[in-house]
Amino acid sequence: MKPLQSIRVIEMGTYITGPAAAMQLADLGADVIKVERPGEGDPFRAFKGGLYSPHFQTYNRNKRSIALDTRNPEDLEVFHALISSADVFIQNFRPGVAEKLGAGETELRALNPRLVYCAISGFGTSGPARDRPAYDTVAQAASGFLRLVTPPDRPRVIGPALADAVTGHYAATGILAALIERGQTGKGRRLDISMLEAMSHFNLDSFTHYYSVGEVMGPLSRPVVSQSYTFECADHKWIAFHLSSPQKFWEGLLDATQQRHLADDPRFRERLDRIRHQDDLIDILAPVFRSKPRDEWCGLLETNEVPYAPAYDSDEALEDPQARHLQIAVTVPNAEMGDFTTVRPPYSFDGEPEFAVSPPPRLNEHGAEIRAEVMKASH
Repeated sequence: MKPLQSIRVIEMGTYITGPAAAMQLADLGADVIKVERPGEGDPFRAFKGGLYSPHFQTYNRNKRSIALDTRNPEDLEVFHALISSADVFIQNFRPGVAEKLGAGETELRALNPRLVYCAISGFGTSGPARDRPAYDTVAQAASGFLRLVTPPDRPRVIGPALADAVTGHYAATGILAALIERGQTGKGRRLDISMLEAMSHFNLDSFTHYYSVGEVMGPLSRPVVSQSYTFECADHKWIAFHLSSPQKFWEGLLDATQQRHLADDPRFRERLDRIRHQDDLIDILAPVFRSKPRDEWCGLLETNEVPYAPAYDSDEALEDPQARHLQIAVTVPNAEMGDFTTVRPPYSFDGEPEFAVSPPPRLNEHGAEIRAEVMKASH
């Protein structure tokens, strides 16, 4: 179940974008060797103290770690040997930093012409913003995405590090494309991808609306048109449903909530009416959903075939019967913390999901092992 098991990836990544890209490849079976700074490693290790923060754990399972100081001639020799054996190199430094560390494309390609060299940046390798520092919120804002997920009243940044993770996904996709091409040409590629470009592509729907019909979308544009709702229930738990466009889902909602009279209300008679009057509908339905606990609403919506789901918190979602059936959460032994529980890769090849996950490595956990491999390969 590991289609990339013959691929070796050298990751010199920090924080999220580079490590996330490498993790995508590791989840597909690639041998990912994470090259870190001696003593401190990836700065994400110490995000909450220590060297094994949950932030680091999220993006670094299925990898091996070696600590190398490329300013040290012996460590540089080991690094160069790893590059010579690699298929992919990933870094997410600001433009120019990799070259100072002896990890620039020209230097590495001289060692390995077949190398797929991936450089992830915030704003690209040229232009007026080239050297600006970029993190998740900065990329979300610059791409026009942040405004779509920011509450219009009392604005504040909400949600996970979406731009970081999305950029990592796009980088992994580009790397796979370059590997396929290399199988035909025998030559590697340089892949440049910036967070700004990745998030702009991810925000494609917003730009299409603007360029096609002159609409500047806001945080409510999509949920109004798609007729998406979330409500608090009597037990203070939340539920969500998505009516989309089929009339049968609206009819099912009316039956589930015993609000059949709304079908004759001119504000809600047709879908376009409901789009125009969504606030009114929310005001009507909010107290209705507060009248029963969530499980009861789930049963009613399911009986009436309304697309719904409990709006879970992270302590509930993977305990759902369907999530448990799919065995989305997996637990493996971990020397650092006893057990490591994570989300398995989402792929099933030939009907077989991948349950084997290795915990994120301790700093330099595989240093001796990797050095021994390098020595053996050189003899």
